[in-house]
Amino acid sequence: MFNGKQSGTGTESIPRILISADRSSSGKTTISIGLMAALVSRGYRVQPFKVALDYIDSSYHTEITGRFCRNLDGYLMNKDEILDIYTHACEAEGHTDIAIIEGVRGLYEGFESLSDLGSTAQIAKLLSCPVILVINAQGITRSSAALVNGYKNFDPDVNIAGVILNNIGSRRHAEKAKEAIEYYTGVSVIGIIPRDPAMQISMRHLGLMPAIEGKRRLGDGVFEARLMGIENIINKGIDVDCILKIASSAKPLKISENTIFSSTFNEKECKPKIGIAMDEAFNFYYRDNIDLLNLGGAEIVYFSPVKDPVLPEVDGLYIGGGYPELFAAELEANESMRQDIKKASSESMPIYAECGGLMYLTKKISTGIPGIGTYHDASIPESTYSMVGALPGHTIMGQTRVVSYNIGTLERDCLIGKKGNSFRGHEFHHSEIMEIPESAKFAITLSRGTGIKNDRDGLISRNTLGSYAHLHGVAYRELVGSIIEAARKFKECRVFS
Repeated sequence: MFNGKQSGTGTESIPRILISADRSSSGKTTISIGLMAALVSRGYRVQPFKVALDYIDSSYHTEITGRFCRNLDGYLMNKDEILDIYTHACEAEGHTDIAIIEGVRGLYEGFESLSDLGSTAQIAKLLSCPVILVINAQGITRSSAALVNGYKNFDPDVNIAGVILNNIGSRRHAEKAKEAIEYYTGVSVIGIIPRDPAMQISMRHLGLMPAIEGKRRLGDGVFEARLMGIENIINKGIDVDCILKIASSAKPLKISENTIFSSTFNEKECKPKIGIAMDEAFNFYYRDNIDLLNLGGAEIVYFSPVKDPVLPEVDGLYIGGGYPELFAAELEANESMRQDIKKASSESMPIYAECGGLMYLTKKISTGIPGIGTYHDASIPESTYSMVGALPGHTIMGQTRVVSYNIGTLERDCLIGKKGNSFRGHEFHHSEIMEIPESAKFAITLSRGTGIKNDRDGLISRNTLGSYAHLHGVAYRELVGSIIEAARKFKECRVFS
């Protein structure tokens, strides 16, 4: 076991632990962020990770630890790439004392029914990481032992090192479940979390409300108080010292010196500025993509399509995902920003937009349509709002809810790569693009996924590309280099024009 801050520990030996669950909605996200907060309060430098391509849970990890959360996905990335991301994250912002990885869905849920591809269990094995299994124990006591035994024996290569019982109704409930689990399975119950509304975080139709939006809607004081309440519950209910002991039992990793996270910038080349939209409406980014842009020679300039009146002086734009439908009135009201972006597009500035960014670049967004729009804990008025109009189409928020991996091939040279390039990515959205003219051009053909229209994605106009596909720069290597090269050419053309 380790106590206090560490120094001189190699990345391969950093204590680490993975928080998983028996199924979705068992409470692993709230427990994970509460545990991170408890450790940070004790002075530990915590590096957070999230299994799969989630942005929202990750935003809480980043908010609480002060370090960027990184995504690990065994379907998109091979073992070396996962180890590379893990190593880079633990070293990029100074030394890490402990790494905490939050799983996705149930421990063994993945891409296939007969393998662990894309699952939390796969990541646990690739990183030789002890697993803490969160069990939603509402309504069960002795049966919880059968549940833990099933998970423990399903794959002996997964090290289930402890159990946290969530949604416990009474002291007697806790005692019976704990006694049964430890007697029948030999796995220690290291946490008992009571059924408490304070453990709930505001939900949204694609998951939790992002941290940046939660701070705005609730106010900093209320938001911080809510997180503090979760931390207090975790401190009372979980044996944090036992968590540290289990984390320090993780076997050392074999880490390669070869890394994608190395500078590729040639001092003889110009350094383009790439504007990244970052505010309440647009905040879905994989931090690794931004790091790779920096390492490739791009200067990052953040801006807000919601608040900033004008576009900053840049040579390219990256507009990520988010919830533009919830801030559509404000985005429409910021007419000067919309005009600047449309003008930049008409001048062939490279503009790459993913999902929410795609929606913003279309002509308009309609929300709250009676009989069509359905949202989970999200109140959206019925209205239509003007957007940028750099891309054709009318975005309609509706019953379509897409959460899926996608596989695509570039059918032409474009902003994100050469014709014939293929990628694996992810899409999750609650909208569809309608009123697309027959003459519209697409850059991507999908063999898996939904896309924009008829298995096609990557709507393009001049040097603007918008897609529902979210791409990770480690899984699809051409992404970052192609964007930087396009921005560099645009910058050079402006200098010599």
